[in-house]
Amino acid sequence: MQYKSRLAFAMICMVIVAACNSAVAFLVKPILDDIFINKDEAILRLMPLLVMVLYLLKNGSGFGQAYFMSYVGNKVVQDLRNLLFENIQRLSISYFHKEKTGGLMSRVTYDVSMIKNMVSLSITGALKDAFTIVGLLCVVLYRDWQLAFLALIVLPFAAYPIIRFSRKIRKVSTGYQESMGDLSTFLHEKFAGNKIVKAFGNEEFEIQRFADKTRRQFKLEMRSVKAKSLSSPVMDLLGGVGVALIIWYGGSKVISGQSTVGNFFSFMTAVFLLYDPLRRLTQVNNALQEGLSAVERVFEVIEMKSEIGEAENPKTLVTGAHRVVFSHVDFKYEDQWVLKDISLSLNPGQIVALVGMSGGGKTTMVNLVPRFYDVCGGKIEMDGTDIRELSISSLRSQIAMVTQEPILFNDTILENIAYGNRKAGREEIENAAKAAYAYDFIESLPKKFDTPIGELGSRLSGGEKQRICIARALLKNAPILILDEATSSLDSKAESLVQKALENLMHGRSTFVIAHRLSTIIHADRIVLISGGRVIEEGRHDELLKKQGDYFKLYNMQFKNNPLSAGGDSD
Repeated sequence: MQYKSRLAFAMICMVIVAACNSAVAFLVKPILDDIFINKDEAILRLMPLLVMVLYLLKNGSGFGQAYFMSYVGNKVVQDLRNLLFENIQRLSISYFHKEKTGGLMSRVTYDVSMIKNMVSLSITGALKDAFTIVGLLCVVLYRDWQLAFLALIVLPFAAYPIIRFSRKIRKVSTGYQESMGDLSTFLHEKFAGNKIVKAFGNEEFEIQRFADKTRRQFKLEMRSVKAKSLSSPVMDLLGGVGVALIIWYGGSKVISGQSTVGNFFSFMTAVFLLYDPLRRLTQVNNALQEGLSAVERVFEVIEMKSEIGEAENPKTLVTGAHRVVFSHVDFKYEDQWVLKDISLSLNPGQIVALVGMSGGGKTTMVNLVPRFYDVCGGKIEMDGTDIRELSISSLRSQIAMVTQEPILFNDTILENIAYGNRKAGREEIENAAKAAYAYDFIESLPKKFDTPIGELGSRLSGGEKQRICIARALLKNAPILILDEATSSLDSKAESLVQKALENLMHGRSTFVIAHRLSTIIHADRIVLISGGRVIEEGRHDELLKKQGDYFKLYNMQFKNNPLSAGGDSD
């Protein structure tokens, strides 16, 4: 265990602190009996020095245990966050569709912090107090075991409320952590969509919704406070009963001469010191319950397995041109079938365009190629090998994507393009930008390639963002390319530049193109019309127009004033 040495040192420090606390209680008897009653000057000279040494040792050890337990707590948080993020990154796309982004963020930040508090504060406090309790118990038993029995008789009665409060706190804490995830999701959505909120004049509506969520959190927090606040008074009340019994019985023994004043006060000092860590243990238990609730939520994600599994002995897909074949592929999201008996092929260097109305299954088809999802029936082969038999990393290394929504990161333009190939040099990155028709606008920026682009590229226009994405795909230089409606959200001027960049990107690559605008795919090697999850028609643009089937109707819907306006030829 990587924390073993620091934990061991912290434990030694805790034992020393506990021993010093116990020694202070033990020394009360000789201080009272030998100094104040027997007037022993030798003991008077020794005791102040001994007390100073004890407190010096106690506080030095206290620093040591606090530092090393905090180190362990913070290191646990670091490792847990890394492990949590690592596993989240390895989960399938379907997991992210089901989970809320804010909820995941809350687990990585808030829940892990709760675990840190449990490790560095609660567990530390529990261990330190446990050692102190053991040491003080030894003192009270040594001084007067009968009196010790009376002092501790109340402890079993404290067990019931502690257990009950623990269950309550843990339940409320789980609800509070879930509400934190819900609040994080809400904030993420509203900050990202602030333009829509303002455009529709819904600021007051969202303010009220936020207030409702914080009100729920407040109620949960107060339920937790109520349970926590009751635990200490209960322990104090029971402690008071124990002290009353000690005064009655111990005082009787002093009066009857069966015990000395020093012995009695040494015992009382140990008991008072004993009740304090016992009371703190109930508070430690409260934080421990909150931490255990967070542990459950964090490890629920850490132990989750991806739906996309690696083959037992995966094959490596070598770099080069590849043939992709869909063979009777079926796919469904949960209980809803999206693709049914899809069969088609993409040969090296070919461009296959997928067209059809929205919701037909086009995007789902291309998402199956890099195994974002796995087929529910049939298979997809790459050069004759089922892609499920290939290593996921080697498969995805051969595929580049440009999606309808440009996904960029809050970093510089250089880093966003370099994301396509982390080993690429500056010259390669600039060449990719030139091929993507992005170089000129990048050079016009104040910091050029070192310009930060904001969250999701918010400081760039739609066309600029898409050209950065194309440059990123060019830099990856993968033999298979997937273009998912890469120009559908752009205006005519931006589309013209992006289309030129896409032509450079598609050159020499096997390409799946999902197109909303049919004018962009009339020169594709093959056009496949998808409707209702099935292949309805397939062929070249001119062949499909001649058939005057569904593609012909779709084409005329876009160019009803002039069916040939896109440059097609119906001959």
